[in-house]
Amino acid sequence: MNGEGSDNPISALWNPALLFVIRPLLAIGFVFSFIALSWFVAWKTVLVHVPVVQEIFGLRKKKFKPKPPTTGRISNFYRSQSASRFALTRYI
Repeated sequence: MNGEGSDNPISALWNPALLFVIRPLLAIGFVFSFIALSWFVAWKTVLVHVPVVQEIFGLRKKKFKPKPPTTGRISNFYRSQSASRFALTRYI
């Protein structure tokens, strides 16, 4: 006897519940657990060491380094221009 042709009312109610409620919930739970496990493994192996991810999740404080007053060629050029003008106006 197969059981599908039985007249048991509990069996008749159990089949649609199993098909439309329990199996989709188990499938969704499996997918979410697989994604969570994959994320956990990726986090522990790779993502913890990426500086951008560390800054996003607050694992490492961003170091603030003040900018020096003279940063390059342009500031040196203007500083030399102002120094030469100052020297010219002193002698005039």
